[in-house]
Amino acid sequence: MEKIKVAFVCVHNSCRSQIAEALGRKYLSDICDCYSAGTETKPRINQDAVRLMKQVYGIDMEADQYSKLFTDIPKADIIVSMGCNVACPYIPGSLNLNWGLEDPTGQGDEKFMEIINLIEQKVHELREDILKLQKKEI
Repeated sequence: MEKIKVAFVCVHNSCRSQIAEALGRKYLSDICDCYSAGTETKPRINQDAVRLMKQVYGIDMEADQYSKLFTDIPKADIIVSMGCNVACPYIPGSLNLNWGLEDPTGQGDEKFMEIINLIEQKVHELREDILKLQKKEI
């Protein structure tokens, strides 16, 4: 069976969507291919996110992740908006979800960890939802 493609989307693709891609790869790689993208890019991934993901999960996001546009990734089956507080892209034919997460950029480690923990929880919930859907299709 072909893996489901999940895209985590945020305006700049530099923080929340990058965290979600990293945790998606960690927890969903057996059933999904995970990507992140934005409608704009930044020169580098948020350094607080990079530091905390390395410290807490041992994941070096800069090893194989970078800020990219939505047009730079494969067509996704599931689009997860991080909660941009602006108009996030709607992609017809894909399942569109909005996690409504606050951007921790410019805030302290406590806020970053709150958002990282929420993303991890939502990735686990997404896994359960995908597995339920796959069982219905069999």
